Amino acid sequence: MSAPDPYQITSSHNAKVAALNALQSARGRAAAHLCLIEGPHLFMEMRRARLTPALVLYDPAAPNITPLLPDLQTLVDEGVEVYTASGTAIDRASETRTPQGIVAALDLEALAPEMIRARRRGRLRPLLMILDDITDPGNLGTIMRSALAADVDEILLTPHCVDPVSPKVLRAASGAHFHLPIRIEQHWEEMSALLAGDPPTRQVVLADADATMDYASLDLTIRTAIIIGNEAHGPSGPARRLATHPVRIPMYNDVESLNAAIAASVLLFESVRQRRQAEAQ
Repeated sequence: MSAPDPYQITSSHNAKVAALNALQSARGRAAAHLCLIEGPHLFMEMRRARLTPALVLYDPAAPNITPLLPDLQTLVDEGVEVYTASGTAIDRASETRTPQGIVAALDLEALAPEMIRARRRGRLRPLLMILDDITDPGNLGTIMRSALAADVDEILLTPHCVDPVSPKVLRAASGAHFHLPIRIEQHWEEMSALLAGDPPTRQVVLADADATMDYASLDLTIRTAIIIGNEAHGPSGPARRLATHPVRIPMYNDVESLNAAIAASVLLFESVRQRRQAEAQ
């Protein structure tokens, strides 16, 4: 199939390229109320969630673009701004060092937690995640991906977490943003009220290397919030005060702690194991 639009952007100084380039910064994203979607995989995940971008640039000569052409034609027919672009133009629009041939802008409203909740199936999901000043984009994105795989109800981010819609987080999450409600800049008072709501959270589990309780000793099939603390400093004071069950992950060979994303995944998939066991019984 041929490219759906004959117009090619060749200059890296083109206004469309500059608009996408601006989305690499938090200020640019806030001003445009858009985020940057990069690469065929993230683009396909966005479309699988039935989300429509505001602008698309792609290089028809890039690998893995051909399977996207029918959908790109659909977007053109719907009136979306879709342009072919040179590799040089794509390079400037992309945040990655090795761009994968397609970049798009998505309205941030599509990622609002209320919008995502409306798209999700309405079964009971017992887990919440509270991320306490997670600052590494790779960690945040990986936790989000694991949280989606573990069917977390939603993620709450404290105000000093890294921007969840930065390009690095979006790539690391690999599409989780489109399916998992994320509440940003949540203060501890707000979270306490939310946990006490309907359905009420019955326990707040804190990953803490200094705890004495083994994480596997808890019943994680009930309504539970899991707190993961900052990578360098660990859980904050408010996190410790909110927690009802500080837990440790037992380790051999004098390893003191795990990466935040790995610790989160261990706790999440213990919950998955327990839920699957309960369902089997």
